[in-house]
Amino acid sequence: MTREHTPRPGRTWETTVRPLEQLVEDGQPEPRPNRETRRALTRQARKTRTR
Repeated sequence: MTREHTPRPGRTWETTVRPLEQLVEDGQPEPRPNRETRRALTRQARKTRTR
């Protein structure tokens, strides 16, 4: 993704709407969480084990 900034004079804002959700049919396994989520879950698990 590009960083948002003001457009050149005379141009309008161009936006693209992208869906962020995934549909999962009943009975199918859950999709694997993204890397950021997996790392956060691992970090949280480490914190709770060390206490």
